[in-house]
Amino acid sequence: MTTGQAQTSAPPAASLRPTREGVPEHGEPPKYFQVKNKISLVLDSLSQGATVPTERVLSERFGVSRMTIRQAIRELRLEGRVQRRGRSTVVAGPKFVQPLTLASYTEGVRRQGRRPGRELIVFERIAAHENLAERLRVPPGAAVLHLERLLLADDERVGIESTYLAERRFPDLLDRFDPTTSLYAYLRASGVVFAEADERIETVLASPREVDLIGTSPALPMLLLNRVTRDADGHPVECVRSLYRGDRFSFSARLTPDAPEL
Repeated sequence: MTTGQAQTSAPPAASLRPTREGVPEHGEPPKYFQVKNKISLVLDSLSQGATVPTERVLSERFGVSRMTIRQAIRELRLEGRVQRRGRSTVVAGPKFVQPLTLASYTEGVRRQGRRPGRELIVFERIAAHENLAERLRVPPGAAVLHLERLLLADDERVGIESTYLAERRFPDLLDRFDPTTSLYAYLRASGVVFAEADERIETVLASPREVDLIGTSPALPMLLLNRVTRDADGHPVECVRSLYRGDRFSFSARLTPDAPEL
């Protein structure tokens, strides 16, 4: 998606509820789905961070097996309604709504009144493979700077960001940039103008390494964003791979129609 085709908007006040509340056309919804809706009402009465009643308590309350409760809780976790904290399940806070703009992760999180953070994983010089070289418009094997960081929001690990930049364009970056700060702010201060970007979003599962770094479940869907950002002259500035927890993040954009064909 190009920047010219989408404009950001304020996060929607609320998502539309599904038609018929999950009741299939041929009859009643599955038992776990009915129980999930009942547990959702319980969650509505609890504050953020409150401990959710145990499987045993919920099983006795709703008269179903603990396996049914477990499946319902699993879906609520995938939806971001609850999360694990130690050995307990607690009510999760609202998802972070990240606007699709030419802004940094830091700027997007701060706009929501949250505290952004980053932890350095690796900052290194690598040789550009063919695909990366094509995206950055450098010769294959050229020196590329790779910056990989954990993304935090209010001290919670929510994703991983890998950024690739041509060293010939930013020869001092490895020595001068503080990787715990905003890269966009640093580059703007260096005279870079971010003009447009192509971005692709898809759903994936995290790799074992990513699961270990983020501290999440391997079964949790993740949102993967791949972006190439260009300056006012159309030259690539960066190639970015961002992986976000699907239970903690959503993205918003304002769409406008293309110019009519003549």
